[in-house]
Parts: sequence; structure tokens; C-alpha cells
Amino acid sequence: MRKVISNIFMYIIMAFVILISAFPILWVIMSSFKSNGEILTSALALPSSFDLSVYISLFTDYSFPRYFLNSILVSSASTLFSLFIFAMSAYVIAKYRFPGRMLLFVLFTVTLLVPAHSRTQPIFSLVMNLGLYNRLAGVTIVYLSAGLAMSLFLLRSGFMSVPDSLSEAAEIEGAGFFRTFWSVNLPLVKSSLSTAGILMFLNNWNEFYFASLLTSSDSVRTLPIALSFFTSEFSYNYTYLFAALTVVILPGIVIYAFASDQVQASVAASGVKG
Repeated sequence: MRKVISNIFMYIIMAFVILISAFPILWVIMSSFKSNGEILTSALALPSSFDLSVYISLFTDYSFPRYFLNSILVSSASTLFSLFIFAMSAYVIAKYRFPGRMLLFVLFTVTLLVPAHSRTQPIFSLVMNLGLYNRLAGVTIVYLSAGLAMSLFLLRSGFMSVPDSLSEAAEIEGAGFFRTFWSVNLPLVKSSLSTAGILMFLNNWNEFYFASLLTSSDSVRTLPIALSFFTSEFSYNYTYLFAALTVVILPGIVIYAFASDQVQASVAASGVKG
């Protein structure tokens, strides 16, 4: 009887947490299909119709396709380049013994404790000196370092789980460093690799501070920056405001929903193996 009561209490707590977590998102999505009058008079009621005209208007009458493409380009390019660099770094730290190896790993992971705002001045100066201010390339370069600590932590644990005998066999067959890394070890850490990639992509997709700091023109805005301008422009047009919010947050929610099990499993495994 005590176990049944305990389980019921646990499920009630879980349902409450899910409700308070998902309700704001669902409310924003549902409100994007309502008129201003419906939102103001019956905020919690279902919309009278599911009309996509507002979303069509966002992509035809405004520059949302450009903002969407900018976010895709910046987030994808920075994530792919970062994955390649971080994977090779994690492979060396996990498989090779050299003086200062653990110190180097600790210095990388301790960047988790450094606030992003504290790096504003050196990053801004670097981008200006490179002539990349107000260019997507400048934002992409800054995003390359995002997720460094978490990615190294996950990927190092993944490479440590790969038996050394496989690398030794590849070296005996004449494989060099890059071939051993690319053909033998990398395919065996796909779970950690995809988890690190998903986390970095979502972080870059939602990043606002550096995107706003390093851009000034409409042509290079990403979705979070565009949303801040739309908040002012649509301050009294709640339907358009909620539709714009949905366009920004929905891709990340969909990606994480499909990959949540893998992300959680990989993070949990890294805690055991690392």
C-alpha cells in the first residue's frame, strides 16, 4: 500500500512538472492561431480556427526566410566545424599519453565556469580586427567555441570506451593517425558525436547576445535578433508576435524531442565512463 501511494505521489509530481514546463509553449502556439480579440477575451480557450495565413504572411511580407536561412547557416556551419575540431581534440586527450594531458582537459572543461559576458571585449576586438563585424562569418567564428567544454567531456568519454586494441590493429596494418581516427574510432562514438552536435546546434540556434553584439544590419540578423525587433513592432499585434515566437522555438523543440533519449543516455554514460 505504501508503495502504491508513493508511486501515485511520484506520478502527480511528474505530471505537475510536465504541465508547468509544456503549458507556456503550447499556449504560445495555440495563441498564434487566435485573433487579438480572442487572446484578450479568452486567453486559455482553444482557437476558433487553425488558419495559417499569419505564418504565410511572416514568410512573404517580412524577411523571415532570410532570418531563418541565416540561423541555419550560422548554426550548422559552426556546429559541423566545431564537431570535427573537438572530436579530434577529444581523441588525442583520450588515447594519447603526454605531459599535461589532464591539465589541458581541465583547462578546457573549466570554461564552463566562465560567463560568456566576461569574454565580450576580447571577442569583439578580435572580430573587429579580422574585419568580420556585421558578417555571418564573424558570428560563425564566435560560435565555434560554444559548447567546447561539454563536447570535450562527452567525446572524450566516448573515445575512452573504444578498445585500444582496435587502434593498435589499425596501426599494425599501416594506418596513420588520421585514418585511425576517422575510420576506426570516429564511427564507434556516433552517439556522443550526435549528442554533442545537437546540444551545440540548439545553443547556437538560440544564442542572442553575441549575435546582437556582432551584427547591425537587417541582412545578417538571425532569428533571435529578428524576434527582438518583432517584439517592438508587434507589441500590440499578439497574433503575429506569438507566430514569430513559434517559428523561432519550434525547430529546437522538434529536434530535441526526437533526440532527447539519445542525449540523456550519452550524458549519463559520459558520467560513468569519464
